[in-house]
Amino acid sequence: MLMKEYRICMPLTTEEYRIGQLYMISKHSCEQSDGGEGVEVVRNEPDTHPQHGPGQLTEKRIYLSSKLPSWIKAFVPRFFYVTEKAWNFYPFTITEYSVSFVPRFSICIETRFENNNGSNDNVFGDMPTPADDVCFLDILTDPNLEKHYNESEDLSRWRSNKTNRGPLEKGWRDNHNPIMCSYKRVKCSFEVYGFQTRTEDFLHNIIKDILLVGHRQAVAWVDEWHGLSLEEVREYEKAMQEKTNNKVKSNQNNSGPQGATRPVTHRSISVTDERSLRRMGVTTVNMSSTAPSLPHIPVRLNSTPSPSDNTESRKS
Repeated sequence: MLMKEYRICMPLTTEEYRIGQLYMISKHSCEQSDGGEGVEVVRNEPDTHPQHGPGQLTEKRIYLSSKLPSWIKAFVPRFFYVTEKAWNFYPFTITEYSVSFVPRFSICIETRFENNNGSNDNVFGDMPTPADDVCFLDILTDPNLEKHYNESEDLSRWRSNKTNRGPLEKGWRDNHNPIMCSYKRVKCSFEVYGFQTRTEDFLHNIIKDILLVGHRQAVAWVDEWHGLSLEEVREYEKAMQEKTNNKVKSNQNNSGPQGATRPVTHRSISVTDERSLRRMGVTTVNMSSTAPSLPHIPVRLNSTPSPSDNTESRKS
């Protein structure tokens, strides 16, 4: 498991960002959903945590097959999704990611928001993160991937009419008022032989890019959300989630040849190699001694029945 703590400062207060975070996530998810991929919201409802009290629980499915590098595509199915579960107990949140067919894969992100410039070395209250594992991300100066660059989100040119803030200048974290910090303790684990180190490094690089983009957008879009009440931003969130879900499902249903509709199936994996299953942490059962007459059938994990399966079952 590879653990790092990221600290991302913004020219906002934590009270403001409570609204800005909800707005940014909803808008960003909708913008990134297209071509049958993106974010589908499964549930978003109040929840009470035994340790952290009342909050909001959100569960999402993230479809991203085409965004994976070729060396990962080699051992994942064509259509699959990552499950995200997030508990929002603002100013503290917990987010977990999992993939059903790889039980040894997990990402856990603990987040705490404070009104400072990243100076709290024990923000989570259990133990200070070793200095070598702390990474400051600067929404102004850290490089942006070309595909993520948007001139309207360039904070060296940004100006907020509502808050009279911006543009940001070099060294802004030392003297800007207001300022807050998003502290994120990220634990990535991919315990698959031969892929662990490379995959965990890859995951942290992806997470850093996502954090930079998201926090930049929250600031750049401040005039769109500043002044909204929590009830108003929840209504916006609800409308955007419905729009995003419709985009994902519509494109999945109509991605066949010449727009032909195909059934939406999410085959996480179909394998016959017992050794591969064991590497993924899946327990296999030898049934040859109990049912020698059964034909050899591929093992399907987290898979919906295919049309041919239904046909065979009707025949029997």
